[in-house]
Amino acid sequence: MAKWRWLLLVLVGLLAFLQYHLWFGRGSSGEVIAMKAQVASQTRENEGLRERNAALAAEVEDLKSGEAAVEERARSELGMIKPGEKFYRVVDTAPAQGDTLPAPPSAPAASEPAPISEEDAVQAEGN
Repeated sequence: MAKWRWLLLVLVGLLAFLQYHLWFGRGSSGEVIAMKAQVASQTRENEGLRERNAALAAEVEDLKSGEAAVEERARSELGMIKPGEKFYRVVDTAPAQGDTLPAPPSAPAASEPAPISEEDAVQAEGN
């Protein structure tokens, strides 16, 4: 009977040791869950970078093969024009920050009579 107790005690100790390593040791279930989340995050980032690389590769190929892309880039980024073209610059006249536009002259209200000058008053009396 004493042998069975020792065997049972050893088996319970082994079970406790294995459970400890399963939950808290190296390669535990918590680490596995964290690693899976990190892998998913890295996979999303890699996919975004693949799309960016594909777009850049397409742009490089377009710049190498055609003049239209080079012309568009020269026009938009460098402000270049072709010979014989006319360049028009539209200037925005919005006030700078802190500046205010002058108030427009107010029209006389309908209830107020319009001011009459002396000449108008003399001509009105003569008629």
